[in-house]
Amino acid sequence: MSLQKIKQRALANAEVKAEYDLLENEFAFIDQLLSMRTQAGLTQAQVAEKMQTQKSNISRLERGNANPSWSTLLKYAHACGFELTIKPVKAQSHNH
Repeated sequence: MSLQKIKQRALANAEVKAEYDLLENEFAFIDQLLSMRTQAGLTQAQVAEKMQTQKSNISRLERGNANPSWSTLLKYAHACGFELTIKPVKAQSHNH
């Protein structure tokens, strides 16, 4: 069975789907981090060097296994040649 089929079956479960939806923004943010580094043409080690930290810290950040401060996120973005902003967006009701 393909990963896509497994995902479809899992998301058919309402509880699994609700949890997945809660994490969707986190997944999208991690994708943004990876995209910044890729666009900058940098390795994790190079970003770590620019941030004066360890490569393992960058790896954890990019896997979503960290709870970074705003300062850390800014340093990561700057190391990749980007700026970060926060844009508040009105929450959408999940009641159907």
